[in-house]
Amino acid sequence: MRPLILALAFLVVPLALAQSSIERWGLFEAALDGPADGNPFTDVTLTATFTQAETKHDVTGFYDGSGTYRVRFMPEVSGEWRYVTHSNRHELDGKSGTFTAVAPSAANHGSVRVAHTFHFAYADGTPFRQIGTTCYAWIHQGDALEEATLKTLASSPFNKLRMCVFPKNYEWNKNDPVYYPFAGTPPTTWDFTRFNPEFFHHLEKRLAQLRDLGIEADLILFHPYDKGRWGFDRMDAASDDRYLRYVVARLAAFRNVWWSLANEFDFMKEKTESDWDRFFQIVQASDPYAHLRSIHNGSKIYNHTQPWVTHASIQNGAAVVDPERAVLYRDAYRKPIVFDEVKYEGNIPSRWGQLSAEELVFRFWNGLIAGTYVGHGETFLHPADDVLWWSKGGVFQGQSPARLAFLRQVMEDSPATGIDMIDKWQDERTAGKAGEYYLIYFGKDTPTNWPFALYKEGLKDGLVFQVEILDTWNMTVTAVPGTFVTKKRDAYVFEDAAKKTVALPGRPYLALRIRHVAEGTH
Repeated sequence: MRPLILALAFLVVPLALAQSSIERWGLFEAALDGPADGNPFTDVTLTATFTQAETKHDVTGFYDGSGTYRVRFMPEVSGEWRYVTHSNRHELDGKSGTFTAVAPSAANHGSVRVAHTFHFAYADGTPFRQIGTTCYAWIHQGDALEEATLKTLASSPFNKLRMCVFPKNYEWNKNDPVYYPFAGTPPTTWDFTRFNPEFFHHLEKRLAQLRDLGIEADLILFHPYDKGRWGFDRMDAASDDRYLRYVVARLAAFRNVWWSLANEFDFMKEKTESDWDRFFQIVQASDPYAHLRSIHNGSKIYNHTQPWVTHASIQNGAAVVDPERAVLYRDAYRKPIVFDEVKYEGNIPSRWGQLSAEELVFRFWNGLIAGTYVGHGETFLHPADDVLWWSKGGVFQGQSPARLAFLRQVMEDSPATGIDMIDKWQDERTAGKAGEYYLIYFGKDTPTNWPFALYKEGLKDGLVFQVEILDTWNMTVTAVPGTFVTKKRDAYVFEDAAKKTVALPGRPYLALRIRHVAEGTH
């Protein structure tokens, strides 16, 4: 039997060069030799208990083919960890060891969590400003296109990617995948009790590459776009549950994983709402690290008030046409709201893929003002093939990514607690942090003048503010000369003490950024 092997980072450090220390929030792996007879996926149980002082985590291992079993762990606390394995097979039982979780590297902030009720932050407290994109079936396209997709992402503003585990059978995506998740013969002769390690090795390689680019992988675990071609959308309950537990056992130690139970869950007619409740509970119970969990709707919205839902993933093309609609979802669910699909920039015949870049960026800004988050997608027909970013990846053809990079920089420079509406009952244009920071978005209006006036919350006489004009389409920032000093005008509003106004260029898609800089002398 091979000795117990410790790995610094799966698919990055060869097992023969394994180290006994990894970064906090890195991926520790123990690999063990074990039985290959029978069906190791169902016959053999393997778990490990990881302890440090009073902290203890029980982690499920998995069979990886060729007689190899693995247990993975993401240490969330620095220092020395000890572990011991438990199994119904003596070859795997009682194996123990130690490793040290050392300080994380500069780009490693841990997993993303909910913060300040409606927003996100990494485990170390660094704010996470979600600018997501959709590329459903990119891992099923072969190395050349997949590497091109990664190259595009590396120079993009996107820090979250919605992606499917299973391949898709849908318009502009009819090709067979390179790998299948189960043992068997395509298209439909599968043994759902046996997984295909080669498929998961490939998936894990791509997850690690996204992680190293600083991109969160929003993994869609089920979707309706199989339509019986392979049968992955209509497995029986036992196969569904087994699949979920195996996926979580393999992937939960990647710090950049989010769980999306499904894309357009309500279009999967073979599943009931109680099935989705059960799936959520399986994922929640199986994941030692409590990664973010959501589910994406078609026509019917899931009950996001359920405690196993960490944030609401919403498809709604009209919700971010104005901020007043978008903010209602926050009031309803009291959780972060991510409008993962608000239609896409593109030119396909389907109405959901015909947005102009201006319209998509406009919707992103409305979502920001509402204190919510928005997702990008691109659906431009390609003259030579059917490679649309939204499904297969490749390169961008649209104009929105550059403008979303500008938006992301604005978000990065905003208060750590996030952007929230200042006076949602009266002013749908203004958000920020009362008394400190304001964004005022004029959308499609073309103002030439703005009288300095802010809602009373957080204000008093004599506060000094600086104003900048943001052209969100042309991506420019223009400082307004001088400063503005608050003075109470009435029961609701503070204006400039000298009644100063801001001259504007009369173009659409303008915003103002207003920052408190001093107490003043008034």
